[in-house]
Amino acid sequence: MLLTGTIDMSLPLRNPVLQYSLILLIILFAPLLLSRLKIPSLISLIIAGAVVGPHGFNLMLRDSSIVLFGTVGLLYIMFMAGLEIDVVDFRKNTRNSIFFGLYTFFIALSFGIMAGVWLLGLSVLSATLIGSILASHTLILYPTVSRIGISRDRAVNIAVGGTIITDTLALLLLAVVTGMSSGSLSSAFWIRLLISLSFFSLVVLLAFPVIARWFFKRFDDSVLQYLFVLALVFMAGFLAQAAGVEPIIGAFFAGLALNRLIPHTSPLMNRIRFVGNAIFIPFFLIGVGMLINIRGFFSDFRSIWVAIVIIVAAASAKYLSAFLTQKFFRLSNDQRNLVYGLIGAHAAVALATVLIGYGIVTGYAVDGSPVRLLDESILDGTIVFILVTCTIASIVGEKAAVRVAAAAEVEEKPVESSSSATEERILIPLSRPDQVDELINLSVTLKSPKSPGSLYALHVADDSVSDEAAEKSGRKILEKAAVAASSTDNALNQLLRFDSDITNGISGVIREHKITDLILGLHQKRGGLSDSFLGEASETLLKRGNVTTYIYRPVQSLDTIKRTILIVPAGAEYEAGFRLWIGKIASLVKNTGVRLVVYSTRQTISVLKEGWGSAVSNAEYRQFRDWNDFLALSGEVKIDDSLIIVMSRKHGRSYHPGMAKIPTHLGKYFQKNSFILLWPVQSEAEEAPVPENALQKGLDTLERFGRLFGGAYRRIHLPGVVTKKKE
Repeated sequence: MLLTGTIDMSLPLRNPVLQYSLILLIILFAPLLLSRLKIPSLISLIIAGAVVGPHGFNLMLRDSSIVLFGTVGLLYIMFMAGLEIDVVDFRKNTRNSIFFGLYTFFIALSFGIMAGVWLLGLSVLSATLIGSILASHTLILYPTVSRIGISRDRAVNIAVGGTIITDTLALLLLAVVTGMSSGSLSSAFWIRLLISLSFFSLVVLLAFPVIARWFFKRFDDSVLQYLFVLALVFMAGFLAQAAGVEPIIGAFFAGLALNRLIPHTSPLMNRIRFVGNAIFIPFFLIGVGMLINIRGFFSDFRSIWVAIVIIVAAASAKYLSAFLTQKFFRLSNDQRNLVYGLIGAHAAVALATVLIGYGIVTGYAVDGSPVRLLDESILDGTIVFILVTCTIASIVGEKAAVRVAAAAEVEEKPVESSSSATEERILIPLSRPDQVDELINLSVTLKSPKSPGSLYALHVADDSVSDEAAEKSGRKILEKAAVAASSTDNALNQLLRFDSDITNGISGVIREHKITDLILGLHQKRGGLSDSFLGEASETLLKRGNVTTYIYRPVQSLDTIKRTILIVPAGAEYEAGFRLWIGKIASLVKNTGVRLVVYSTRQTISVLKEGWGSAVSNAEYRQFRDWNDFLALSGEVKIDDSLIIVMSRKHGRSYHPGMAKIPTHLGKYFQKNSFILLWPVQSEAEEAPVPENALQKGLDTLERFGRLFGGAYRRIHLPGVVTKKKE
């Protein structure tokens, strides 16, 4: 009695502890319960919001806290859409996205105006607002698309890129209609809008990346980085609002600006997804559901008629747009349905538009009641319209997304499947705590997403030290590595080994666990005369082992790298592990979005292009063959560039004597750049087959010498080589 007497249990709930307990229970159980009815989780949260909201059982009010968290969730959806889009494909599809956005907007606007004037009897100004509601769309399906793993599909990129066009035009149209209704529309209005939008775009797209890169270089604390990103998102939203458009446009632009600085496999990206999907986005969906007044809707036939008209008009307009997109861009039927799922849901802009239109009073009736631009029946019908369109788009889009993902998996390029043909197992020996985070980040970036549990962290403890002290030190390093891996949703196998020789310990683990890739941190030189650049342990492992080996020196984190310069020796394509390491480079480029510049010979470049296919589409290729003139590249390398240099052991087919000087050059002239030295898997000493064009030139030369000295020659064929023998 004492307990219940001190707690307000009346409805609607006002106790913040009870309110948030109820919301968290809804987020937890609503998707689980309604999934049995094949209702998507997004829609289940909207339905749950309608049930507990003021128009349902009145358990909760849509108060300022719900509005606040819902606003954050809405901005989160748009921010994640900009953050996860493939910027390279987005740039390639910029014209397509603009074209798609324009015809999608005008088709829906036309349908909305005609439906408003002819079927609902509205004025042209009010019908234009209805057209604006239909023309916009909310990427409510995007979290599902991202979870399934097709956020970089071409259809998704076109639809997401077109969203910025449709929503911007819809919000600009809203501003114009508002100005016309208040009589403030003038030339000064247009000039002010153009200048403010230009200033906003320049600040967010140009200044934000510079500020973020500076911050990430100097602060590696995960909490500070997350708060910094969140602050930029809201700052971009505020700048957009100050420019005369809705904050969601600013959030999308912020995602585009930070896209390259937050790799998809990074711990920061994982935190952004986790917090958004667990808290903010569900709050937004529940808040939308609380607006639905089912009882009021059925008590007024006009509300039902409004809902039917705009639902049919919107579905027809969006499906026509998706159909035209399929024909224009040669998409599959599943991609067409996926496009419809992305553009068929209406929530954010539609809700803002109808609320603003409802708030605009254009006059007063005889009885003194206000005459609004959009009346209450339009408001109720639009809320139901939001629920229905979100449901249809989610069901159609989610089914299509699963099929598109399955089709993409079947049609993967050989380079992607080659890296996982043998079971991938990456070993990261750790001895220094300061290298743990960057080595783990590199391994996560290189690994195939289809190889869960493929990471192994090893610490080799000196068995000459007391067992207890060595084990404690080793466990501490391995636990730090496990935390770093878990922050990216990757499991890490921890291995602690006691051995008097570090290389023996590592070699033993490589054999026992059938390791395919070895990632080593560059050792810290102690200044001794015999202390080499790579270190004695690394050089011994390179001689003993024959796995793909990476020696990594991180000067700056992967997310702040602008370009990666890859230097590949002639004949690298003849090495046994060629397809293995190019698959890893493809993963690195895909996961970081870094711009790749490749230096190699013409023939090797041709093989690289063929091997990568569409997996690496943003690479730039340049001719390079003289390893003795390696320092000539120093003028091409900038401060935020990283180097990946493909090496070879002395017996390898791609070995060049100039490689022996590479460590010295890196230590002297590239001290401010991160680099990776990569040794591929190599077979025992074999001669590399000579290219066919070189053979032909050699044969022609022999024939000329034969004719000159009167000798007769005939061709004989040996395995893998063509020669001539004097008769």
